[in-house]
Amino acid sequence: MKNIVVLVSGGGTNLQALIDAQKQGMIPNGRITCVISSNPDAYALVRAKENGIGTRVIVPREFPSREIYTKALLEALFQEYADLIVLAGFMTILDEAVIHAYRNQIINVHPSLIPSFCGPGYYGLRVHEAALERGVKYTGATVHFVNEVADDGPIILQKPVAVQPGDTPETLQKRVMQEAEWVILPQAVSLFCDGRLEVKGKTVWIKG
Repeated sequence: MKNIVVLVSGGGTNLQALIDAQKQGMIPNGRITCVISSNPDAYALVRAKENGIGTRVIVPREFPSREIYTKALLEALFQEYADLIVLAGFMTILDEAVIHAYRNQIINVHPSLIPSFCGPGYYGLRVHEAALERGVKYTGATVHFVNEVADDGPIILQKPVAVQPGDTPETLQKRVMQEAEWVILPQAVSLFCDGRLEVKGKTVWIKG
């Protein structure tokens, strides 16, 4: 049984998708053991507590340096015996020390089909604004391993979502979450916990 630690900063809709999937038996070889928030007021903490999941709050600005914050985060991850770290709306860039300690054990969900509309500056509604500005017919979501470059790690799963006439960034964001993010994030977590993901270079192979 793999220990899953989810890192959050906001409302926790992707966390809720993971909690729901766990309850439905869709992640048989993993369990969410802790939710760590960078924001003490994040509603994701309420979602965790309502489902009996342990929580921690580690606020970057409360530490005198990024290095000391990183040490605190790593200590928490070690104490929780994290096998998999899921970034679910986590708005803090991880230091390389964390990535090195958990190589190919950290996954992120991004609201576009990488390599489109990703990298520095592309988060939240900005991603969907850019997709609409470009006039793409399909967007979607990507779950990928995290490396030292933003949104550059090996891709695990992707799911396309059609752009509809009259879409706004808000309506598109909602559809991408419902039709893609909340679907492929639990799938990717389950595949990891089942030991079915193999990384070769920038490619992820799904075994079995």
